[in-house]
Amino acid sequence: MGFQKTPAAVALAITLIIWFIPAPEGVAANAWHLLAIFIGIIAGIIGKAMPIGAMAILAMTIVALLQVTVPEIDPKTNLPFKNPHVQAVKDALSPLNSTLIWMIGVAIMLSRGLLKTGLGTRIGYLFLSLFGKNTIGIAYSLCLSDLLIAPVTPSNTARGGAIVHPIMKAIATSFDSDPEKGTQNRLGRYLALVNYHANIITCIMFVTATAPNSLAAELIAKATNNEVQLTWTTWFVAMVVPGLVAMAVMPLVLFFMYKPEIVNTPDAPAMAREKLKAMGKMSGQEKIVLAVFGVLLFLWAGLSDTLLGIKIDATTTTFLGLSLFLLTGVLTWDDVLKEKGAWDLVIWFAALVMMANFLNQLGLIKWLSNSAGQGIEHLGLSWYWACALLAVVYIYAHYIFASGTAHVTAMLGAFYAVGLHLGAPPMLFALMLAAGTGIMLSLTHYASGVSPVIFGSGYTTMGEFWTAGFVMSVVELIIFATVGLGWWKVLGYW
Repeated sequence: MGFQKTPAAVALAITLIIWFIPAPEGVAANAWHLLAIFIGIIAGIIGKAMPIGAMAILAMTIVALLQVTVPEIDPKTNLPFKNPHVQAVKDALSPLNSTLIWMIGVAIMLSRGLLKTGLGTRIGYLFLSLFGKNTIGIAYSLCLSDLLIAPVTPSNTARGGAIVHPIMKAIATSFDSDPEKGTQNRLGRYLALVNYHANIITCIMFVTATAPNSLAAELIAKATNNEVQLTWTTWFVAMVVPGLVAMAVMPLVLFFMYKPEIVNTPDAPAMAREKLKAMGKMSGQEKIVLAVFGVLLFLWAGLSDTLLGIKIDATTTTFLGLSLFLLTGVLTWDDVLKEKGAWDLVIWFAALVMMANFLNQLGLIKWLSNSAGQGIEHLGLSWYWACALLAVVYIYAHYIFASGTAHVTAMLGAFYAVGLHLGAPPMLFALMLAAGTGIMLSLTHYASGVSPVIFGSGYTTMGEFWTAGFVMSVVELIIFATVGLGWWKVLGYW
């Protein structure tokens, strides 16, 4: 059989139980049925009923067959859909047009250029020569790399997935830590998790570090008639202290959870310098890769718009990089076709994004947001505890989202309005939700654009990724509830 019987049976049972529970008042039946499919597919993925790509194909097929994304009335004509079966398959396949999904897939393909030419290995050895006396030092070098480029890289996918992740892989490979060899626990698993969570923490620290932040700032400004404005400086000053504490703590927490087999590497710096000497000068191909990545970083950071008045989309930039690699011979088309992880990722991430998007479009997420807000309001809590509960619900609702932007669009405005109604200081609660917008991205392997890139590299299992994500979300919540609130008190925000 092509599936595992027990996890498949559990996933099917979960789907059917939710499916046959009557939809709550205010929720359309097809929205409720889509939720049942979504949760069932996630259960199947977690239980490894089939490979994740196969589960994604199954999800698309079920959605197309059952037509759960198609409302009874066409909103464009106010008449019943003439061909709901046609619309359903279009809906099922719609995320394959997503610029984010293709950017993620192509970014993985780009990383092969670093590995194929040896430039990634050279960079890895350079980091080892500087910080390589122990594994913790290597981890903090990855944190520093992400932190330095975060303020000018609005795409955390580009930053963590296409820039820092190839370096991380090169370092792991230099210690023969390779998931294809079954040696990921030597070093790569730990560094992959550090790579990911450093990216998430920098998303919290800078409004320009990820797209949902700017949307959150805009929604907050609109809700308060511009009385509360989270400018770049305001956001940074508020987040930098708790953010740096989180960045300092994170590698230690993950080290305790997933201690690598290689801990002390006292001879690594000298070895790295010898390796660099043996590699000799940079080859022409390495120089091309370095030049192309320099161009991409310039464009990803938005500097072409700032300095030249030329705006180029981040996905277009990523395709430009791949095209340049193909034109210069750095990569061949066979190299691209062999990048199975990238093609697999495009399929399974598209399926999850599709279901999450339609849960939002069909009104289920809005219903959940309003219900949660009203339920918390009826508890009679003080504004402080009510807002704390709102923030927690807001963060962990991200388990049913595959897009930070969709999550912010669906929930932040409603939750912020409830908090203000309960008497929360506007700036304080704005900062709580702003921090939560970053923290929520740590949870799953589909939580943000960079998640599937790092998870897809194979260094961690899904269980390890989800466990680390949950633990780090709790750690970050504690830091922002203590250090963050204290710092915001000093700043006079409450």
